[in-house]
Order: sequence, then C-alpha cells, then structure tokens
Amino acid sequence: MIKKGVFKKPNNILEGAQENSAIPQVPDKIMTSCPVCKAMLISETLDSNAFICPKCGHHFRIKARRRIELLVDADTFIELFDGLLSHNVLDFPEYDKKLQKAMQESGEKEAVICGRARVGGFDCAIFAMESSFMMGSMGSVVGEKLSLLFEYATENRIPVIGFTVSGGARMQEGILSLMQMAKVSGSVKLHSDSGGLYIAVLTDPTTGGITASFAMEGDIIIAEPNALIGFAGPRVIEDTIRQKLPAGFQRAEFLLEKGFVDAIVPRLMQKEYLVRLLAMHAREAI
Repeated sequence: MIKKGVFKKPNNILEGAQENSAIPQVPDKIMTSCPVCKAMLISETLDSNAFICPKCGHHFRIKARRRIELLVDADTFIELFDGLLSHNVLDFPEYDKKLQKAMQESGEKEAVICGRARVGGFDCAIFAMESSFMMGSMGSVVGEKLSLLFEYATENRIPVIGFTVSGGARMQEGILSLMQMAKVSGSVKLHSDSGGLYIAVLTDPTTGGITASFAMEGDIIIAEPNALIGFAGPRVIEDTIRQKLPAGFQRAEFLLEKGFVDAIVPRLMQKEYLVRLLAMHAREAI
C-alpha cells in the first residue's frame, strides 16, 4: 500500500526555517493608516504634522489638550473649573461605569477643557471639547463649565475661542443635558451683549445639540476642512425625507457655500488666522 505523501518533495533547510519562524509584526502605534487615501503613515511624523495626512490633507481627530497646545502661547494656559465632575443623578443604568471608562480612555475628567491663555499675546478664554470622552457629548457638567467660562470672559472683558467636537446631548442625563443648550446660549448672549468676541472653530464632527446651540452662535465661525457639521446625521435625514442628499452635504465646504460658516481654515494655519482676528477686534480694557 502506497503511503500518503510518499511523492512529496521534502523541504530544504531554508524552507523549513521560514515555515517555523514567526511572522514579523509591526508594533502598535508605529504606523497609522489614513482613512481617506489609505496611505500608511509613521505615527511620529503624523503627530509632528498636527495629525494632518501629508498625502491628502485629511485632518485626523485630535485630543483637546493637543488643540490647546497648537493654539496658545507657550506656558500661558491656566485651566479653569477642572474640579467639576459628572454624577449619575438620574440613576441611569451603567452610566457610572461609562463615566469611569471615559475618564480612563481619554485621560480627562470631562468632555470639555476650559481655561485662560494668551494667543499671539492676546488674553483669551479657551475651551476645547474632547471627542474621546463619550464622543464629546454635553451633560450638565459640560454645560456648567462652558457657562462659567463665558461668564468669566464677560467679567474679565476677554474674547472666547472654542473648539467644538461632539455627538450631541448626553442621553444618560436626559432633560438635564438638553437644558444645557439654553443655559450655555444664555451665557453666550450675555458675553455678546457686553461687547465680547466669540470665535467658534468647528471640527469633525460637530453635531446634535451642540450645533443647535453654542457651536453656531459665534460672532465668527470657522471650520476645519471636510468637517461634518449638522444636527441630524445624513442617513437619518435621507430616511426621513426619502431623498438622496447632494454630495458633500453637511461637510464644512457645503456649509461655507450656503453661508453657515465664515471660513475654512486648515489646522496648521489656525493660530495665525485667529491672531489676525483678535488683532482686528481688540479693544482697550476699562
């Protein structure tokens, strides 16, 4: 009886060594794939380029503190209201665990960082939302921090620069979350009535209740290239109206064309652009 494999050519030493050796693996975080052009990018190079793809210009989402670092003058940022923490006041199932997980994953206490700093030598109040903390959702603490920041800016007669990124209101806080839209809007109005300047920088994505309130209430509204900006998502709208939306709908370029955004400014040009705006609107303190 002929045995199975008798006519199989045996592997030589080199072939055997290849088969037995482990497949080389690229360590995590060394390379990053661009979701638009699919180019493989060295993560360190991407970081040094403010997380903008050098191949196609795609703007990656970045951490709130990185945004602040790119904008403010060195060693001038002073964080405000960082002692405020969210609590599960409605006893929503699993909310406590989600808050703890969000803190661990983002390294932040909440979905927004507020503070005071100098930008090109001008004193400003700054806020930057953190997308990795429950997708930048707005709960009662986010609303309180933002309201306090606008009140602080009003008292100190300084402008506000804010970076928005959010999925909207935080469902785990129900009506308490929705109330923040009116609350923050009221503080924005008081700041505006006092003659204060508010510049909103919309980044990807800015949606839901944030778009329906303070994100679109800036005296000057700028956006990053191709940022998703809207209330309901495109798929929800298409399912509701049963029509196909135009190409680029709810992207920054579409909103600029329709007059909802004043300018689209790439990330590496934002500080220079904002300093020019601050200089144009500078006023003498009383």
